[in-house]
Amino acid sequence: MSHRVARITALTGAIAAMASFAELAEGATPTGMLFRTIKVSSREYRYAIYVPRDYSRSKEWPVIVFLHGMGECGIEGSRQLAVGLGPALLLAPDRWPFLVVFPQKPSPRDRWDAHEGAIMAMLTRLRRDYRVDRDRVYLTGISQGGNGTWVIGSRRPEIWAAIAPICGYGDPAAIGPGLTNVPVWAFHGEADPVVPASQTRDIAASVEQNGGSVKVTIFPGVDHNSWDRAYRDERLYEWLLQHRLPERRRPAR
Repeated sequence: MSHRVARITALTGAIAAMASFAELAEGATPTGMLFRTIKVSSREYRYAIYVPRDYSRSKEWPVIVFLHGMGECGIEGSRQLAVGLGPALLLAPDRWPFLVVFPQKPSPRDRWDAHEGAIMAMLTRLRRDYRVDRDRVYLTGISQGGNGTWVIGSRRPEIWAAIAPICGYGDPAAIGPGLTNVPVWAFHGEADPVVPASQTRDIAASVEQNGGSVKVTIFPGVDHNSWDRAYRDERLYEWLLQHRLPERRRPAR
């Protein structure tokens, strides 16, 4: 068993135990990592949500949607928690006062935007079950999920208050026009051998050429795993909370 697979197995086992324990409190809203299933267009998706320990319906809560990378694809509904935002959140939950949705993409051959309908359905169910601040919904992802963040972020600017693609990629000409009014903080490792850092630079340049603005952080000497630095060392959570969906971008409610 590889080190990465062993790490994923151990983490997902711990997360499952955490979720089971959280649901023991009789009469209380379950908190922690919780596992869900949703059917969209006859296809079943298993996914997870994170509910902060101090969750209460007395206030509206901001939301993050996290899109994982190729290595976490599957249909069991938990591998996506073991890499990226999941471990960072569990290491420092006080930094992340958000409801978090963790979809899982079934196949590494698909792009995330092929599953956009499922992501939107998960958000709709979250709004039904929890008290959500619709003006503070954020999108982030790593590698394949970074591509999904760029693409879905640009296609649905009426949803996202801000986006944070990490080691992502995509067609700059297609992505740039859709992000003119969406705050973006993009991250990449300078020494990334899988997805060159030029991908982030080129998409950011396209956004700016279309009148938008992108904050770009390139980590010197860092390879493909730029997500640990982004989620654990940077003040990304604070930056996200600074942004709200402006009235001009809100959909009809």
